[in-house]
Amino acid sequence: MTAPASPEVVTFGETMAALRAHGALRLGGSLGLSVAGAESNVAIGLARLGHRVRWAGRVGADELGALVLRTLRAEGVDTSYAVTDDTGRPTGLLLTEPRLGTLTRVSYYRAGSAGSAVSPADVLPALDPGTRILHLTGITPALGPSAAEATLAAATTAREAGITVCLDVNHRSRLWTSDRARTVLRPLLAHTGLLIASEDELPLVQERPDADESKAVHSLLAAGVNEVVVKRGARGATAFTADGATDCAARQVDAVDLVGAGDAFVAGYLSGLLGGADIPARLHRAVTTAAFAVATRGDWEGLPTQDELGLFDQPDGTTIR
Repeated sequence: MTAPASPEVVTFGETMAALRAHGALRLGGSLGLSVAGAESNVAIGLARLGHRVRWAGRVGADELGALVLRTLRAEGVDTSYAVTDDTGRPTGLLLTEPRLGTLTRVSYYRAGSAGSAVSPADVLPALDPGTRILHLTGITPALGPSAAEATLAAATTAREAGITVCLDVNHRSRLWTSDRARTVLRPLLAHTGLLIASEDELPLVQERPDADESKAVHSLLAAGVNEVVVKRGARGATAFTADGATDCAARQVDAVDLVGAGDAFVAGYLSGLLGGADIPARLHRAVTTAAFAVATRGDWEGLPTQDELGLFDQPDGTTIR
């Protein structure tokens, strides 16, 4: 039997069961059950775009953990290195409720979860020699000491193996303070080749949080980061390298649900990078995948396949027959 090809991308983190309300939770009503997690959202996005991607992490030995693994496998994501926790830790849970327009409130129930206990021993074996990118987010090291240790160990191992490390800052203020995030995230920069952050997240990877964007980007590039990509929401994004800056406007779309847009952007950008596209083309793919995400409900459900990327270029009202 031929051994499976190495993944192009490896990522890990906590994927939770997601209960999505159709109105205010306090009023009751129906809930839809799915799964969600920043890293697995990116993994699904990349798999739909035709890339080989592996997700590592821990889930509980419960029905929700089985749902997580089943969903990822159904989307073509390799879960062969995922660990089912046998110590009684449950799969984490999140609740989302729409509150005003595209404003969504998210409540997390992840304290003591299986995902928060991910360790270096869980993730380092998943890094095959043929892996091209290790994708990390700032969420995982915020979950606890072992998760922070796993993040740094994976970044160090990947860099030593010549694997590009992508770090999406993805700050969650409910998980940790800005000062704590800065303390933990800055050591990762020595191993990071591609840094992705929203405008308000750049200070979290700066020694001086009051530095303006130009100085912040310059210091990151001087520290050895090859590319810095700044997400600007409805105003698009900018990629910075030693050769200069490249801007890209956002795609115009009626927004329905903003949750997951950043993960979709990352999936699109990494897809372009894996395909050898230049920076303008990477950004174009990134804002396109983000537009798919905001135009549909759910964290990942509306992410496009490779042959759907051109749909936004069709005239309004087109029917594909």
